[in-house]
Amino acid sequence: MSSQQSVAAVVVTYNRRPLLEECLQALLAQSHTLDGLIVVDNLSTDGTVDWLQRWLPLNAPMARALYLGENSGGAGGFSAGLKEAVAQGFDWIWMMDDDARPHLDALEKLLDVSDDAANIYGSLAVSGDRTSWETTLISENNRVVSTAANVPRLASVHALPFLGFMIHRSQVERIGFPDASYFIAADDVEYSIRARRAGSEVLIAGESKIEHPESDRYQANLGLFKVTCLRLAPWKRYYDTRNRLLIARQYYGMRLFTEAIPGSFVRLVAALLYEPRKLAQLWAFTAGLVDGLLGRKGRRHEAWGIRP
Repeated sequence: MSSQQSVAAVVVTYNRRPLLEECLQALLAQSHTLDGLIVVDNLSTDGTVDWLQRWLPLNAPMARALYLGENSGGAGGFSAGLKEAVAQGFDWIWMMDDDARPHLDALEKLLDVSDDAANIYGSLAVSGDRTSWETTLISENNRVVSTAANVPRLASVHALPFLGFMIHRSQVERIGFPDASYFIAADDVEYSIRARRAGSEVLIAGESKIEHPESDRYQANLGLFKVTCLRLAPWKRYYDTRNRLLIARQYYGMRLFTEAIPGSFVRLVAALLYEPRKLAQLWAFTAGLVDGLLGRKGRRHEAWGIRP
């Protein structure tokens, strides 16, 4: 990256003030100084707004806080934050949730490999020596890794999470903003697919690390095969199911029927075998299946009576 190009971080937060404080402190301590910082608050009710109004002017005078009028989920928060960063004219935008804690050289290591504005780059989410979730390396014959040391300095992946996700302003102007109507889950996957279809490489930087809690994943033994699944609360199951199907409807063609729908039922069977609140899981899956196949977006778990 040219030393003349500016970099801003976008952090989306909701009711996790202690985690947000750790995240912001880590960002301000980066070995490569940020030019800008945009904090997007999703209508927090835990005192985050009052704290930001006191803390930012004293500790991060270059920062800007956006206080949204509703909880728009991660998808809405990242869309709003990215729009603000582009409007302010920053060249590179580095996005993450409030439970991210970047290593002090994370931005420096990421910028070391970010040499093409047409590509997407991402830091590696880690929990100690392990990756925070399994990572599939396309450039290494789709090798699946779960240990941080096994992720190379730069590798091609299918998608990057909005946790250390870095994009150039020119690319945003070409492909648009994240789809805020996804609310939570898979909005980053859809955005990565959009970028790849526009000709971008999606690349993970193994030396740029961000501490993040490890995903709650488990191996489900379903007879003839084993599958890795995420343990999800029913309201999150709704969005996981729906948004996977929304992506398949838009991008996968017949694979919606041959892969996405069957895969959704496999995850349901695993949830019914290995997770609590089985009736709630079944109802959330059914709601997600219906809304996904009908293309219904937005914040809709309450409409189905699904509660956190």
